Amino acid sequence: EGLYLGLCASCLCGSASCLLSSCCPSTYNSTISRLAFSFFLLLGTLVSIIMILPGMEEHLKKIPGFCLGGSSIPGIQNHVNCDVVVGYKSVYRMCFAMACFFFLFSIIMVRVRSSKDPRAAIQNGFWFFKFLALVGLTVGAFFIPDGTFNTVWYYFGVVGSFMFIIIQLILLVDFAHSWNQSWLEKAENGNTKCWFAALLSFTFIHYALALAAVVLFYLFYTLPDDCTEHKVFISLNFIFCIVVSVVSILPKVQEAQPTSGLLQASLISLYTMYLTWSAMTNNPNRQCNPSLLSLVQPTSPTPAPGPTQAPGHVQWWDAQSIVGLLIFLFCTLYASIRSSNNAQVNKLMQTEEGQGLTAEDESAVGEDGVRRAVDNEEEAVTYSYSFFHFSLFLASLYIMMTLTNWYRPDTAYEAMQTTIPAVWVKICSSWIGLALYLWTLVAPLVLTDRDFS
Repeated sequence: EGLYLGLCASCLCGSASCLLSSCCPSTYNSTISRLAFSFFLLLGTLVSIIMILPGMEEHLKKIPGFCLGGSSIPGIQNHVNCDVVVGYKSVYRMCFAMACFFFLFSIIMVRVRSSKDPRAAIQNGFWFFKFLALVGLTVGAFFIPDGTFNTVWYYFGVVGSFMFIIIQLILLVDFAHSWNQSWLEKAENGNTKCWFAALLSFTFIHYALALAAVVLFYLFYTLPDDCTEHKVFISLNFIFCIVVSVVSILPKVQEAQPTSGLLQASLISLYTMYLTWSAMTNNPNRQCNPSLLSLVQPTSPTPAPGPTQAPGHVQWWDAQSIVGLLIFLFCTLYASIRSSNNAQVNKLMQTEEGQGLTAEDESAVGEDGVRRAVDNEEEAVTYSYSFFHFSLFLASLYIMMTLTNWYRPDTAYEAMQTTIPAVWVKICSSWIGLALYLWTLVAPLVLTDRDFS
């Protein structure tokens, strides 16, 4: 038996003709299609990471016009730190290509209702040609002149990243509820003490890390006579985390939602502390921000005459960026391989509850003994193709901002700097995330006539 790739059931699995085929749109596994598109996103992310690694700037500057005479930006050819800007520009263009690719598919797949729609063949086939299209967009993006592109695309990235962080929060809230429900069911059907001990352990670890984060934030990101905004952010989010934790164990909430508990609240609290930390690392006030921004932004107020010399290497990475990248990978894979057990989350995320393939439905054995696909979307799609691609479009923007640490060049393109909008995007998203989680707890009590199971 060959490996079935979900593209065509009329060919032997794994053959070259199957890889290029778009035939038989009613014979594919929807999960494999989502994973394949997610792989394109992850591949583009990997290329972006490579472009911004130390030492790559010497190779990127060889691209025609990319750093010619300092830059292709008129008027400042001799005042540009190419070692700083060229990696930033490369990531922006790579992510611009990915964003265009997924946005185009989002438009094409609007209102696809079932696998009988001819456009379903485009969604679930032609993988080789899709790859070529993505490569072509990437090559073309590197010929975009600077002008105002970087500035305009920066604000696209800020807005898109904010929207994707909200999607991440929804997925994390859903994951927390599913996790708690799964372990409670196992505790009822198996070794009760073992599973409850596991729940208690993870809850304690999450709260311990969140509390430790609060202490460290006060130590390193505040000053006795300065950093007032950081003190407000830390204090408010700490109080909000206590509030949602108390609400999660209220008797009325427990009665309406027996599976609600401190495990979910502890995970959301820990993620809230991450967003608080991430926001503070983008504060332009260096006294309140002991981050790696100082490694990419010169401290000398008066640059030496002549071309600005780059430092030995540019360090784009800091801990919050790495954590953000790991959370992105988790949420992307989580959204690609499963639908939620919660009907309200499925409505919001444009997926269908309970329509995933079972082990018996996933494949069927033909008379020749070869496993072939069974259509699981002939009557209705199990997820919105258009919304899925729009989510990947937003993910492309989020990756762009994460890999560049939400920095942008200063007016002379001599150094990278961070801006206040990045701070407020992350802080506001943390508040929205807490509000979303709180709503999942109190909604059954407020809207008693609706089903929130």
